[in-house]
Amino acid sequence: MTQLITTELVELDQNLGNAPEAVIRHLASKVAATGRASEVEGLFADAFAREQKTATGIPGGIAIPHCRSAAVTVPTLAMARLNPKVDFGAKDGPADLVFFIAAPDGADQEHLKLLSKLARSLIKKDFTAALRNASSEEEIVALVDGALADKPAAHAAAAPADTVPVGAGVGSAAAASAGAGATAVGTPAGTPAGSAGRGPKRLVAVTACPTGIAHTYMAADSLVAAAREVGVDLQVETQGSSGAKALDPAVIAAADAVIFAVDVDVRGKERFAGKPVINAPVKRGIDEPDKMVQEALAAADNPNARRVPHFGAEEQAEHEAEERGEHIGQKLKKALLTGVSYMIPFVAGGGLLIALGFLMGGYLITKYADNIVVQNSLFNLPTEFPENAWGPLGAYLGAVLFKIGALSLGFLVPALAGYIAYAIADRPGIAPGFVAGAVAGFMGAGFLGGIVGGLLAGYIAHVIGRLQVARWLRGLMPVVIIPLIASLVASGLMFVILGGPIVAITNGLNSWLSGLTGAGAIALGVILGLMMCFDLGGPVNKVAYSFAVAGLGAATIDNQAPWQIMAAVMASGMVPPLAMALASTVLNKKVFSLAEQENGKAAWLLGASFISEGAIPFAAADPLRVIPASMLGGAVTGAISMAAGVGSKAPHGGLFVFFAIDNFLMFVISIIVGVVITALSVIALKRWAVKKTVDTVEPVPVTV
Repeated sequence: MTQLITTELVELDQNLGNAPEAVIRHLASKVAATGRASEVEGLFADAFAREQKTATGIPGGIAIPHCRSAAVTVPTLAMARLNPKVDFGAKDGPADLVFFIAAPDGADQEHLKLLSKLARSLIKKDFTAALRNASSEEEIVALVDGALADKPAAHAAAAPADTVPVGAGVGSAAAASAGAGATAVGTPAGTPAGSAGRGPKRLVAVTACPTGIAHTYMAADSLVAAAREVGVDLQVETQGSSGAKALDPAVIAAADAVIFAVDVDVRGKERFAGKPVINAPVKRGIDEPDKMVQEALAAADNPNARRVPHFGAEEQAEHEAEERGEHIGQKLKKALLTGVSYMIPFVAGGGLLIALGFLMGGYLITKYADNIVVQNSLFNLPTEFPENAWGPLGAYLGAVLFKIGALSLGFLVPALAGYIAYAIADRPGIAPGFVAGAVAGFMGAGFLGGIVGGLLAGYIAHVIGRLQVARWLRGLMPVVIIPLIASLVASGLMFVILGGPIVAITNGLNSWLSGLTGAGAIALGVILGLMMCFDLGGPVNKVAYSFAVAGLGAATIDNQAPWQIMAAVMASGMVPPLAMALASTVLNKKVFSLAEQENGKAAWLLGASFISEGAIPFAAADPLRVIPASMLGGAVTGAISMAAGVGSKAPHGGLFVFFAIDNFLMFVISIIVGVVITALSVIALKRWAVKKTVDTVEPVPVTV
């Protein structure tokens, strides 16, 4: 099996910058330089995205940035001993030992087990001490190889807490450890076996992180060790990448409480239904395992403690939202963005298919499509079809593509409503949401009706789901009672009360958009351009994009305003990454760091694909100059696109969906103008506005 770490992947006592992204980028470049990754940028992007979800610093001056990435070709460890230290978000301060774990998307189980084993070794103080005292890269490699092979010579014998296998309880570890100082199952010598003659409390836990490589297993070991110290039996189920062994149902049934140290949904949560629960991010299981154990013990004795719900996850999500101080506006925004994110595949696929149908069958294919797909076939090509179709075969294929796309777009409003309801009430909300969305579509209420119907269905399903019912009725709630009542109430309100006013508003909005010409259309383009470039993929950007996508379903040959809005949004969103690429790789490299110049190379493709996030590295390093310059260029692009009547039937793809863009030449011209304005503006600002030394932005050169 390929060695996970080599001397070329070790960096000792070096200054790799003063921020996690600098260290991660440098280690990613070392991985790529050894031929273990196909590119630096893809690996860095995946690793830094993981870092932004949850900081990877852990107590003891250690950080473990890690990720799965399609750019990784060989499972790899890269290690740096930093001088000076860098803050990776640990509560006890910055880290001097950094292990970068890079796993391929399709890593085999054996490699993943080794990577997980290394992560768990890093909570052993003698192992980390040996790493700090090592005098050469060869010694580091030997220590790591020893830890992976469980060689005693690699580090001194660890405390019993460090040797507990994940998935085994404290009791089994104690029984298997000679001289461990245990006198009872899970009870250290001198520790009372419980009060009033009772045995020790029994806890179960589940640990899981998004990648399932490092934090999952470290949290499990930390919780087990903390439980042993207070004489508590704790069994852990790790839901990680290297496989998971489910807890025995009998063990769960006997548990007094459950700990979820997770950053993702717990698989099989229904197994723990009714148990008092402590829920926290997986990193807290590493940082504060003793507190989590104490909280679980307190919950076990508290009849009013929060419990794992008997169905769905809506109660749990609600409790967590309240604890985080999340107000109603934030909950509403999450629900709406969830609905849009699930709706987009229907729109993307449907929009592109319709565009292909128009391309092959001509714009009048809408009048012929139904008859052609029903009455004709590949062996019986149509004789009546639009004049500008690609002949009989083109007309037939165009009709098929158009009809599939139109049917896909028909799910736009139901999917939007269904998944808004899902975001509020979990799975019991899906059916009522889809039904309310279908009613909105039937009445002509459009995406506004879908939003209202989804919110109604979701909140009604949520309220019904919180009702206390008899145990025999609980099984029927999520599959029969909630969908029935929520569908009846939400859809009934849409038919009887809300549908008419929403239809009137929708028709008025469509008429206003269709009638926008001249200054009105240009003003709308400016606003959309400013929003798309304000936060580069953030909430404001998503609002503008969601507005454009949600309106695509109302577009027709006679009402092309939604297509024009989509084109303005797409063109404006392409400006920031393309402008940063132009400025940093062509116009004036000197005002950009080496790392930014490398980012600029990747930003060409990201911008051409309509991925605004390609400008984020530039904005993060210099927001006060990059963002205003981007907004200026984006506003100009949006205005030109709307003024020229450019339309896009595709919601994504940038230059690569040229066939779906009307007036493609003006689409490109509007982008070029905005890109040049932004590039020149950001260079001017870097030269003359609040000068600062470029080298301090990113001192770590890319070595690939």
